[in-house]
Order: sequence, then structure tokens, then C-alpha cells
Amino acid sequence: MGDIRDDGDIRDDVRVAVIASLTPLEELDSDPFLVDTRGQHAMCARWAEDKGYVVTRQLLFYGLRPNHLGLWVDVDDGVVDVFVAANDRVLDRAFTSVRAFAEECERRGVRLETVGLDEPRYDAAMKAGVHRRLSMPTAGYDGC
Repeated sequence: MGDIRDDGDIRDDVRVAVIASLTPLEELDSDPFLVDTRGQHAMCARWAEDKGYVVTRQLLFYGLRPNHLGLWVDVDDGVVDVFVAANDRVLDRAFTSVRAFAEECERRGVRLETVGLDEPRYDAAMKAGVHRRLSMPTAGYDGC
């Protein structure tokens, strides 16, 4: 059941799965945004919030086949209405074929969106923060 809006109408929340590209830490200097999965997720979460949507999943992919069954479980279960990624570069890294993924989304009646905002400009401190988050999980650092 949806939420009741101020005007008394019932509104079903649009449920969003955020897609980030899983890119090796070794690429931090050459392409920090693709390495910064937290930054990608945050950009998409802001986009969803601005539209009044609810993020139900945060996904990390690298070269995933668009027909991978695990990708569609949440769609089939009614937990995801929209897939969103920060931009086309993220989608290109996340899937083996963005075209095939888009076609499968269309076939299943799920929207595919990109946020389309400018990527942040990473200075040395920002890159160091990303490096710290990604290189220290085995030492108990949780990225906060």
C-alpha cells in the first residue's frame, strides 16, 4: 500500500535500485569517480530523494551479463521499479552490454535512468579518502 499524501491521495513509492561500477582501486588516479562507489551511490540517492523516490537497493557490478538472474530477482519480487546509475560511463563499466541491459529493462517494464550530473573533481584529499575507505576494510575500517 502506498503513503497518503498531504492532499489525501494515496501514492505508491517508486522503488529505485542504484547501480555503481565496481572499478579496481588501481584506477583511482586515472578515473576516481568510477572507483568511488560511495560517491556514485550518493549522487543517485540525491537524485532519487529529489524525485520523492525510495532507494531499495545499492548494487555494485563490473561486467555483469544483463541476463544474470540475480539482477532481476528484485524486479520480479516488486522491490525495484527503476534502475539508476550516475552516468553512462558507470553503466558501461557495470555491464557487458548496456544496450542489452536497456532492452531487458524495457521488456520487463522497468525504467533505466542516469542522473547525468557532472562528476565531482577529485583533489588529492578526496582521492586519499577513497583510497583509505577501499584499502582498509580488512583492518576493520568501515568507511565512515
